[in-house]
This record gives sequence, structure tokens and C-alpha cells, in this order.
Amino acid sequence: MKTVNSLSGGKTSSYIAAHYPADYDIFSLVRIEDKNAKFKDEKIRKQVEDRIQAPFIGTAEDDIIIYTMLDLEQYIGRKITWVTGKTFDEITTRKDKVYLPNKVQRFCTVQMKIEPMFYWWAEHIGEPVLTRIGFRANETRRAKNMLNRCNENGLTEFKATFEKHKDGRNKWELIEYQKPHFPLIDDNIYKDKIEKYWKDKSVRFAWMNNCVGCFHKNPVLLRKMFEKHPSKLEWFAKRERESINKAHWRSDMTYDEIKNWNLQRELFDDDFTDCDSGYCGL
Repeated sequence: MKTVNSLSGGKTSSYIAAHYPADYDIFSLVRIEDKNAKFKDEKIRKQVEDRIQAPFIGTAEDDIIIYTMLDLEQYIGRKITWVTGKTFDEITTRKDKVYLPNKVQRFCTVQMKIEPMFYWWAEHIGEPVLTRIGFRANETRRAKNMLNRCNENGLTEFKATFEKHKDGRNKWELIEYQKPHFPLIDDNIYKDKIEKYWKDKSVRFAWMNNCVGCFHKNPVLLRKMFEKHPSKLEWFAKRERESINKAHWRSDMTYDEIKNWNLQRELFDDDFTDCDSGYCGL
């Protein structure tokens, strides 16, 4: 069974890439089309377009993640395959109306992360693979939840379509494509060891490596993100204002309300944890 390292751009999955060589290392890029949040390094932006074979204006994640993946490739000495799906703008637009994902219907992760990697697998591999997942030693519950979603063969299935019925409708099928593996749990690796490892290495990392405006984030953290990434968070707020039936990313408040909060004290980067960042929702 061939092996795949699923990379997010964070220190944990990068640690896996550095310590557990695989047949394939794959990173899925989340794109947005807002020119106000355009990636500023034009030379690197063109390099990204060459890698993904698609237009790249900007990403909903911290821009540093682009440098992370380029640095990591040099560090591990293996090619990292970049994939991408529809832009965040496209998946939240249906018949010219804006529909937003939320904590109940998290279709953004499926369509912008899992789906692009699946279709790349279908084109280039086509048989079940052993996929390394970056759950650490204290995250056995997350691993168990993922394993519980596997079929009787211990494999993850994905609902996909490659052809159409005679009447023109898509022909959907469940396809076995990966067996999850958690090497950090097997080897008892915790966050402190990972942080220590990357401390003096030549790989740049973002403060947090998922979408900066992810609705799983603590609202106080989202307010902090408005300061760190104003153009990107404004994209999230704008999509919410444009959404059908005034739907929101969150059920408790709008992003405009979060933006207008007057915080009682200065917030520092180490005030937040993985749980605050929405990490547990992945």
C-alpha cells in the first residue's frame, strides 16, 4: 500500500513529513478571489499558479503558509504536490446567491481540502493508500472518531462522480481510497516535542494554519484576526452580508459585530490554544 502525507502547513503535519517519508506529500490550497486580499509577492504568486495549474489571487489562510510549503519542500528534499479545488467564492455561490457553510454543514472543508486531494488520488494513484494524519498523542479521541467513520475494511470512503447516467444525471458512487494512520499517536509524540524540533529549523510557519476567519474559532480570536488579517476577515464579513436570507457563519453573532467589539485588554498570540483556533473541528 502506497503512503501519503496529508499536509496542512502547520508544524504537526510538517513534522510528519520530516520524520515519516511517504510516496506522496500532498497539500491542498484554499483560494479566495478578493483582490483586496491578493498575495503580495508576485513572483511567488506565479509559482503557485504553476503548481496548482489554476489562477491564484489570494488564500483564506495566513499568507505565510505559502512560504511554509516551499520551505518544507526544500527541507525534506521531496516534491510536495499542491492541489486545489473551487475557490471559497465559488463554493459559497449557487445560482448567483451566497450560501454559507456553518458548524452543522461544513462543506467548505470537504470541497476545498478533501475533494481536491481525492480527485488527485483518483487520477494519479487509484488504489487505497495509507494516509498519515497529524493527530498528536493526546488526540486519541479525534483518531477514534475518524476510524469510526471508516467502512468494514478500515478504509475511508468518498462519494464521487466520474461519469453520467444516460439521462444526463451524475452517477455517484462511494469509493474506498485511504486507510488513516496516526504515527504521532503510535510514537507518543506531543506538541512540546514538535515545537522544540522546529525551533531552529529553516521553515517559516504561520501563527495558525487554518482559514483565518474559520467560524470554529473563538469569537475573541476572530476579533484578533481582524487586526492581524483585516483584508481577509473583511472578505468573510462581506460574504456574510451578501448571503441569502441573511445567513451567518455563526449562530451567535455576525462578523461585523465581532469586528466592532471594543476589547477590554490587548490580546497576545499566546493567549490562544488549538481549541480556540477551531482545531478540534477539523
